[in-house]
Parts: sequence; structure tokens; C-alpha cells
Amino acid sequence: MERAFYSIALLCIFYYIVILCYTKNKRATFSLFWLIFGLLQILLGFLAGEMPEWGLQILQIVSGLLFIVFLAVESIILSGMLTMPSKHLPVIIVLGACIRGTKITGSLKRRLDKALLYLHANPETIVIVSGGQGRGEDVTEAFAMRQYLLECGVPNARITMEDRSRTTEENLKFSKELLKRGENKIGIVTNNFHIYRAIKLAKAEGYKKVYGITAGCDPVLFFNYMVREFFAVLWLSIQLARKSKKEQIDK
Repeated sequence: MERAFYSIALLCIFYYIVILCYTKNKRATFSLFWLIFGLLQILLGFLAGEMPEWGLQILQIVSGLLFIVFLAVESIILSGMLTMPSKHLPVIIVLGACIRGTKITGSLKRRLDKALLYLHANPETIVIVSGGQGRGEDVTEAFAMRQYLLECGVPNARITMEDRSRTTEENLKFSKELLKRGENKIGIVTNNFHIYRAIKLAKAEGYKKVYGITAGCDPVLFFNYMVREFFAVLWLSIQLARKSKKEQIDK
């Protein structure tokens, strides 16, 4: 079994190096996880070689159960990518993502390009671009997104900015405040790995009819983002369970 741990360790450390070389960014999102997880696998491989038979069996059972949980959650995340957007939605919301200075990044460009396709196919639809200003950003994400859409020919009258939010939850919360009364069919534009969690958060925020409009993702970073979403979805499920329990107690 120790050989399996060492093999996983090599793959993780190799992927970490690939991410660093590909992004040319030592602080690339979630990249450090692969180095830490790889080192952990080396430690587990060493321990597996020193364990008695009963300890090795426990380690195998725990590892197997964790892997099953991982596959189950990843399957749920993947299922979110299969959602099909409804036509003629009155409003679509493009969730913000990191920008560098004033320039949009690859993930955000994919979201905006997907929104453009929908807006061209549905001329009556308006778009809310949602995202505040974070570290390393010279303008708000919403402003950069609006500029991109304007340069691509979208009329200013069809664009509404929400520029206070810093998280996906806030994207949806603050964007909801900009909706007109009676607008209950909303499209959410985000990358494929993120769509399941975004829709789940939207429903928790009180959106009645929400549809995912799925943009693509960089193929090299796809697995990195999918593993990050595993932890994000687990944490969101815990938060929503706590909220539901608290509401029941308050009643």
C-alpha cells in the first residue's frame, strides 16, 4: 500500500509544479494544496510500511471511505454542469472573478463570453455584472466586466453593476437587491466547476427560479478547481445545515 501513497505523492507534486509553471504565479489559487497533500502522502507511505497488519487495514478502510465521499461530492458537482439555461430570461447575473489591475483573467473572460452569447441570442435580457474590488485589483470586478461587455457591443442600458460583493454569497445577495419586483427567473453565469455551488447558494438566498449558464474552464486547471470545489461544497453543506437547524430551533 505504501507504493500507492508514494505514487499519489509524485502525481500531486508534479501537478503542483505544472500549475506553477503554467500560471507563472506562486500564489495560484489552491496550488499549495497539491504540495501539502503530496508531502502528506509521503508520510502516509512511510507509516504504512511501519504499521502492523491491523493498523494497515484501518488505514485502508479510512482511505477507501474518504475516496468514496470524494467521488460522491465530485459527481454532484459534475451534475451541475448538465443544467441547461432557459431562453428569454429577463436577467442574467455574471459572477465576478479575480482581475489583475484592470484586466480580466481567463476564468472571468470565459464567463463574460458565455454571457455575450446569451445576450446576443436574447436581445431583451439585461445583465448584472457582480463583483467588488479585492487585493491587487485597481478597479472593481464589476467595472472591468462592464467595460469588456461595452467593448463587445453590449449597450450600456442592458448592463447593471453590483460592485460591493467579495464572495459568491455576496454576489448573489447584493445582486438580488437590484432585481425588479416580480423578476423571479434568473440566469447565473459562472464556470462549469462553480455552477453547482452557485445555484445552491442562490436558492439559499431566496431566488425562486434560477438557471445555470455554464462557461468553460482552463483544461489544465480544471482538476485543481474541481478539488477545491469539493471542500467548498462540503463547507457550504455544513453551513446550510447549521442555518436550517437554527431556524427550526427559533421556531
